[in-house]
Amino acid sequence: MHTSIKRSFYLFYRYMLQNIKAILEYQSDFFILMSAAVLTQVLGFIFIWVVFRQIPDIHGWTFWEVVLMYAMLFFATGCSTFFFEGTWRLSSYILRGGMDIYLIRPVSPILQVLSSAVGMNGLGNLTVGAFLIVSSLIHVDVEWTIFKMVLFLLFVVSGVVIRTAINLAANCIAFWLLGSGNPFSMMVSTLGDFAKFPISIYSIGIKVLISVIIPFSFIGYVPASFLFGKEDSSVLWGLLCPLAALYCMGMAVLIFHRGLKKYESVGN
Repeated sequence: MHTSIKRSFYLFYRYMLQNIKAILEYQSDFFILMSAAVLTQVLGFIFIWVVFRQIPDIHGWTFWEVVLMYAMLFFATGCSTFFFEGTWRLSSYILRGGMDIYLIRPVSPILQVLSSAVGMNGLGNLTVGAFLIVSSLIHVDVEWTIFKMVLFLLFVVSGVVIRTAINLAANCIAFWLLGSGNPFSMMVSTLGDFAKFPISIYSIGIKVLISVIIPFSFIGYVPASFLFGKEDSSVLWGLLCPLAALYCMGMAVLIFHRGLKKYESVGN
C-alpha cells in the first residue's frame, strides 16, 4: 500500500509538471489569468471593507475576522483550482469520450482527472488568499499555542480537500446529464459565496445547506470560530473539520465511481 501511495504522488507530480510546462509556453495567457484572479480577490476585499465602513461588526465579527473567513475560502479555492483543475473539465472528458483514455491506463481514473489540468488563475487566488490570511492574523489578537498552530494547518488542508471534493462531486453530474452544459456545478460553486460571512446571519435553511449538505462553512467559518473562540462549541466544531474533509472526499469518490457505471463513451 505504501508503494501504491508513493507511486500515486509521483505520477501526480509528473502530470502537474508537464501541464505547467505546457501552460508556460503561452506566457501572455498566464499573466492575464493571474491578473484577472488577483483583481477579482482585491475587489472582493474592497467590498468587505466598504461594508465595514458602514457598520462596526457583523453579529460580533470584526472586519479582520471576516477577512480571515474570506481569505481561507479563496485560498482553498485557489489551491483546488491550481492543482486540481481537472475536476472542472470532467464534463468535457465525459461528453467527448475523453474518459476512454483514463479508463484503459493502469492508473486510477480519479488521479488522472485531478491531475489532467492546471488552473493558472488559481495561483492568483492562492497568492492573494495567503496574503490576506497572514494580514488578518496579524491584526487579530490570537493566543497561539502549538495545539492551535497544528490545528490551523490541519484546517487549511481540510479546506482544500473539502473544496476539491465538492468540485469533483458537482461535476460528476455530467455522467447523468446528456446536454453539453453543466450549470449544476457552477450553482454549487456559487453557494460558497454564503461562506464569506458568518453563517449566524442566515436562516436555518441556509445554515443546514452550507454546513451539512454542502459543508462550505468548514472551510472558513468553523476554523475562524475556533481560532477566535466565538462560540462555546467552537472547539468541537473545529475538530470536526478533518472529518468533514474525509466525508466530502469519500462522497465524491463514491459519486464518481457510480457515475463511471453510467459512462457510455462518445455520445454519453
